Amino acid sequence: MIVIKIGGSSGINLSYVCADVAALTKEGKQLVVMHGTGKEADALGEKLGRPARHVTSPQGFTSRYTDRDTLEVFVMAACGKVNTFLVEGLQKLGVNAIGLSGVDGRLLEGTRKDAIRIVENGKQRILRDDYTGKVEKVNADLLRVLLERGYIPVVAPLAISYQGDAINVDGDRAAAMIAGALGAEQLIIVSNVPGLLRAYPDESTLIAHIDKNRVEQSIDFAEGRMKKKVLGASEALGLGVKQVIFTDGRVELPIHRAIEGKGTVIE
Repeated sequence: MIVIKIGGSSGINLSYVCADVAALTKEGKQLVVMHGTGKEADALGEKLGRPARHVTSPQGFTSRYTDRDTLEVFVMAACGKVNTFLVEGLQKLGVNAIGLSGVDGRLLEGTRKDAIRIVENGKQRILRDDYTGKVEKVNADLLRVLLERGYIPVVAPLAISYQGDAINVDGDRAAAMIAGALGAEQLIIVSNVPGLLRAYPDESTLIAHIDKNRVEQSIDFAEGRMKKKVLGASEALGLGVKQVIFTDGRVELPIHRAIEGKGTVIE
């Protein structure tokens, strides 16, 4: 079992990723795919006059402030465009993909954080009316039923709170929870860089291997969105996933390259 997380940033070649997913399914691999939505949600928000607001936590992690209006834009981008067209691309290649969000069948559940603490202009403040959260439960039985029936689940980064609110969740950490719940051997995180870089954006500083016992120290090297990816890797390993790999989604056969050990391998 392999869980694949496709980043939502620009630069990733989705045609390469879909072709590689199709090749792996023909090889008999069981796969679950999760995707991000960042660039598409940003672009749609600009078109609708609801530009995204990105905030930084006191711990240095960046996220999207998601009030109800922003959530509507995010859902339109995640489910209405990214998820549908990923499924379309896989179906064209003969993969019987099925699109879901974490809201469907309570696939992903968690606590809604209706207020978040941020750092702005050097000062901490609290933002309220937020619709974000962290995945705490995975309906693994639903995924197993789909896999047993020959479907490849493609999951959008939304969850449902215990009170029934749709919430925006971090895709990398959600993918880690899915990988742990399914007992996946590998979590492969596809991004627009070769892997974790010691001195971003210098790609010659790629860190090829990280010991799982030292992965949290690697957050210091991570920049921007990569911090959440490293955190997700740490959480996946803590849930029993044997190996997490950051791989380059700009090149052909990105998943096969990851399986061969190219990128940043954490184990």
